[in-house]
Amino acid sequence: MPAVLDLWTKTSALPLGDRVFSFAFARKAPYFASIRPRFTVIEPHRAELVIRDRRRVHNHIGTVHAIALCNGLEAAMGALAESSIPRGQRWIPQGMEVTYTAKASSDITCIAETDPEQWLADAGEGYHLPVRVRGVRTDGTVVVEGEIRLWVTAKR
Repeated sequence: MPAVLDLWTKTSALPLGDRVFSFAFARKAPYFASIRPRFTVIEPHRAELVIRDRRRVHNHIGTVHAIALCNGLEAAMGALAESSIPRGQRWIPQGMEVTYTAKASSDITCIAETDPEQWLADAGEGYHLPVRVRGVRTDGTVVVEGEIRLWVTAKR
């Protein structure tokens, strides 16, 4: 089992374990700490986290800032990638394309998803892997959606 998935499985079973995991994850990549992500789902091919609607992540109109949303989407994608990638392979993000579709005026759930067959390509030459991402308000409205493109290669 990949290390991130193993750690999630162990910690999320404990009282406040999701918060312990989220804190540890943000310590590994410190910029993620700026949004204080709270992971709620980590499994192969899917990860979810929540960004709380608080002043620290607001823009000038009082909604969750676009870059905070992208930070959350990238954190969810990273947890998904670490939980899905086959042993002997590695990944790096190559780009992100998102569309903002509504005001982010509540807590936002950031979701990253792939299909299992996306990870089956031969990594010898490397391959592009698109990860679907979206952010959803508490009322179910999608506020941001798009794709993060990964480059997957064999580990040296």
